[in-house]
Amino acid sequence: MCGFIGYVNGTNPLNHKEIIENMMNTIIHRGPDSGGIHADDQVTLGFRRLSIIDLTEGANQPLYNEAGDIVLIFNGEIYNFMTLRAELVDKGYQFKTHSDSEVLLHGYAEYGFELVHKLRGMFAFCIWDKKNDLQFIARDGFGIKPLYYTENTTDGTIIFGSEIKSFLPHPSFKKEFNNDALRPYLTFQYSAMDETFFKGVYKLPPGHFMVIKNRKITKIEKYWDKKFSASKGSLEETIANIRETVAASVKAHQISDVKVGSFLSGGIDSSYIAALLKPDKSFSVGFSDYEAMFNETNLAKDLSDILGIQNERKYVSAEECFKALPTIQWHMDEPQSNPSSVPLYFLSELARKDVTVVLSGEGADEIFGGYEWYKPSAKMQKYEKLPLGVRKTIAGLAGALPKNAYTNFLKKGAQTVEERFIGEAVVWDEKDAFNVLKPAYRKGPSVHDITKRIYAEVPGDDDVTKMQYLDLNLWLPGDILLKADKMSMAHSIELRVPFLDKEVMEMAKKIPTEHRVNEADTKYALRQAALEELPEEWAKRKKLGFPVPIRHWLREERYYNLVKEAFTAEYAKEFFDTEQLVTYLDAHYKGEHNYARYIWTVYVFLVWYNCFFIEDTKWTKLKGTRHNEMASHSDL
Repeated sequence: MCGFIGYVNGTNPLNHKEIIENMMNTIIHRGPDSGGIHADDQVTLGFRRLSIIDLTEGANQPLYNEAGDIVLIFNGEIYNFMTLRAELVDKGYQFKTHSDSEVLLHGYAEYGFELVHKLRGMFAFCIWDKKNDLQFIARDGFGIKPLYYTENTTDGTIIFGSEIKSFLPHPSFKKEFNNDALRPYLTFQYSAMDETFFKGVYKLPPGHFMVIKNRKITKIEKYWDKKFSASKGSLEETIANIRETVAASVKAHQISDVKVGSFLSGGIDSSYIAALLKPDKSFSVGFSDYEAMFNETNLAKDLSDILGIQNERKYVSAEECFKALPTIQWHMDEPQSNPSSVPLYFLSELARKDVTVVLSGEGADEIFGGYEWYKPSAKMQKYEKLPLGVRKTIAGLAGALPKNAYTNFLKKGAQTVEERFIGEAVVWDEKDAFNVLKPAYRKGPSVHDITKRIYAEVPGDDDVTKMQYLDLNLWLPGDILLKADKMSMAHSIELRVPFLDKEVMEMAKKIPTEHRVNEADTKYALRQAALEELPEEWAKRKKLGFPVPIRHWLREERYYNLVKEAFTAEYAKEFFDTEQLVTYLDAHYKGEHNYARYIWTVYVFLVWYNCFFIEDTKWTKLKGTRHNEMASHSDL
């Protein structure tokens, strides 16, 4: 639902209504139904609405209290708004709409900053409290909804909003490339720092709120944590708790005054959500020419038939994917090379023809332990019975031998989880990334500089829990949820994630580690719980992810030449040893090595950089246009 942009006015005399209108136009895809502006001597706020709950004009934003001294702009959904509304009515508050937005307005008046502890939902919002001269800005606990802010301006303006691109039209904003962001990106495949690829532009971390008072950022505070605290309940109790809590979450997430559908692959996560929701339609995407290798749409169709749901599916070609890539990266705001962003873009486009809201299965892997990384290896468990000192000595000897599966095993066996696991995504080897970069871009933080602060929060947990906690706080908001939000909102569709619910997380925190991951399976208890709703074939199917045939595309002459042109472009030489890039590309093209992810990650960055720093005037002219118009601007 929606998007917003706002700023605390700086010292330069500006036409704030004209400026905020231009800024709002860059995110019209987030809210095509209506727009609204608040402008006064201190604060300027803009809002674009995608109408989901209470479709009347009275629910449009900015929203004001009766006195007009509290102003709200809000992106997201509050799923417990009816309960909160009843509490506030009992306290004497009068509501003029049936929207969830108004709960935030009166909730702040009653509870102040403590409001965030009462919210169950996905959200990013700003409340302008005129009487106390402060802006209260908050983001949901998982980071489902994005929220950026910056003080990197020429006149003291503080800008905040749903998308970075909306900062660009402000005349005081200083658009600068962040040299430190590229090094970790190559390994993580996404922007892994709080500071973004735009210098001085930051993400408000999930589960945090920020206070701006007297035109200064005075507080950034964490209000919710996702640390596990496992109990000793039986497997039967765990399964019963999962069934009850997930079913209740799906029920809460289907509240809407518009049509709701479901994304559906062949895996357990989206299948479980679809089985509980039972929408009229489900939506799936595959790849033309690779149906046998990269296709779960048949599985989605089979389950839809079993559930009595109509399945809509689309096959996407390599040409469509490459053509759409600049548009995809423009919507992402920062380079993001997770290949699944591409099919997700087309999946959202497909769903938007029929519905405005979709439910999806993101988050189950991080909460319930679904990644193969988490699963203990029987061989490694036996090897780790040797003293660590002995294993380190063996690893040192293995380091002098040629790399192979055996030496990698011996070296891994001498590492702690903090040393060997940096998150679900690992693309470029860190040493290779360092060597391919020009010196000015080698100064960014190492991957362990980024992960160690998160690991430091859970020093006493077991290895599985540590890995889950890292992914919940890094990979999930930085990659999974960001692309889910940006790719769905690119097509003016709201994506909801019932597994990433406050009540689900509070329940999951107590699940014993062996019920999450064990030698038998990943997501062990969740799979058992899903058997009540799904055929065993779906409940127990191994995780496939969202496979994309990039390695095959890059061995076609047409796309090899397209990427080579980008690798040898003059602006690429600013960042990379381009001769080394072409060496990787040629080796992959000839089938000598699979460097597809290395190549794709660099290529995506160059496409993104071209959009925002080379041909940025062309892209900023797109403000106010819809996504289908933008798709024609894809000549890279």
